Amino acid sequence: MSSDLSTATLQLRDVSKSFGPVVALRSGSIEVQAGSIHALVGENGAGKSTLVKIVSGLYRRDSGSMLLDGKPTDFGSTAESKAAGVAVIYQEPTLFPDLSVTENIFMGRQILGSGIRGRRIDRAAMYAQTERLFKGLGVHIDPRRPALGLSIADQQIIEIAKAISLDAKLLIMDEPTAALSGVEVERLFTVARQLRDEGRAIVFISHRFDEVFALCDTVTVMRDGSYIGTRPIAETTVTEMVNLMVGREVGDLFPKQDTEIGDAVLEVEGLNSAGVFHEVSFTVRRGEIVGLAGLVGAGRSEIARAVFGVDGYDRGTVRMNGATVPARNPRAAIKLGMAFVPEDRRKQGLVTEASVAGNIAGVIRRTLTTGGLLTRAAENKAVAGWAGRLEVKTSSLDMSAKTMSGGNQQKVVIAKWLASNPDLLIIDEPTRGIDVGTKAEVHRLISELAGQGMAILMISSELPEVLGMADRVLVVCEGRLTADLSRADATPERVMRAATTSHPLPSASRSQEMAS
Repeated sequence: MSSDLSTATLQLRDVSKSFGPVVALRSGSIEVQAGSIHALVGENGAGKSTLVKIVSGLYRRDSGSMLLDGKPTDFGSTAESKAAGVAVIYQEPTLFPDLSVTENIFMGRQILGSGIRGRRIDRAAMYAQTERLFKGLGVHIDPRRPALGLSIADQQIIEIAKAISLDAKLLIMDEPTAALSGVEVERLFTVARQLRDEGRAIVFISHRFDEVFALCDTVTVMRDGSYIGTRPIAETTVTEMVNLMVGREVGDLFPKQDTEIGDAVLEVEGLNSAGVFHEVSFTVRRGEIVGLAGLVGAGRSEIARAVFGVDGYDRGTVRMNGATVPARNPRAAIKLGMAFVPEDRRKQGLVTEASVAGNIAGVIRRTLTTGGLLTRAAENKAVAGWAGRLEVKTSSLDMSAKTMSGGNQQKVVIAKWLASNPDLLIIDEPTRGIDVGTKAEVHRLISELAGQGMAILMISSELPEVLGMADRVLVVCEGRLTADLSRADATPERVMRAATTSHPLPSASRSQEMAS
């Protein structure tokens, strides 16, 4: 690391933090220059979050040094950190939904009027200042509208505006793009570059290497709670970053094995939901991984939810192993051999307050009871094999799921559904928000399951993942299937062309597919 304190907004050296016997951060170091965007990367559990919480004042370090603008600093609270000019923009901001955009920005420091109005809040002045903040950021959000219903992207912009109003010199963006569309990501990047050009320092935390290389000037890598190295973006590669992060060669992130494709397991014919998707027909066969690709908002997840029965549809047929699956009936779908790992694992796939064992046993719990009673020993015995097979990192099966990393939470959700021994696994965004090492593990698992004869429908926004794992790629655009490509024919150009062309597949092609 360099040591030019004249331009270093933030400098941490050998910072450590432990919680009892658990060492969360062994030797965290980073130096962030004013007027730069600095990426912080590492696998889940590398210590990134602990380091950020120390800078934000949520935790106090056990040892090491922290300097802000060259001055030794030790924050005792988040309020002290904010007052010193540090702001954290989280993946999912926590605004007050019933208050206006302006009230959220000026919460606790409302502008008061002068003279006889000196004791009253000057809303006009606050609205005007909010408008100036948004104008300076080049965005358009109504200062008077309530925060309820705002997109994640707009909520993040509001948090950035709040930080600017507090004259923040250091902004930390923690996985800010995980829930954003491509257009929203580009708007956020435009704002970030503008803040950099104003001389502010930005720390950008992301698992997406394409974003790191597109946005950042410098990257710092952490592994196992320790600082590993810092590189100028222009002087490093994805391969070098991956090797630094995992401490080993990751020669193949997509370990796809050849499998024998068998009979049709899932058959979808003429599925239609007004305004959502139209005349969707496809099959998934035993041993086959079918990738469902397309732009965000194209209708991929909606199709999967309808197939599983979470959402309804107007007409069409879904069959599992030749048997018709009743619409809007997930329980019937499960009985027929279907499993569904949803996109939002925390809200839809995981009971965060429950234990690891309780989550994995969620689908099969009824089969574990004896005389109507379920013992913890029976539950742990039933799920231990799946937790071990997926290499869920946990000190105990009784451990609360909310304390686990994103990658381990994803493994728990997958284990829950695999415990039901399904014939078909629908998995939506299998590696969103998890680190590169865990991604390779999830990909390897998916490939192994297909090799054992399971049919898999995989929805992913990451084109390399689709191309690397799928035997066949179905492309969705505006709710219609616009391409059905074999692994050999699925190129990035063909997939993107189909993802931006709303012409549906010829009916003959769909009929041939259903008949084959």
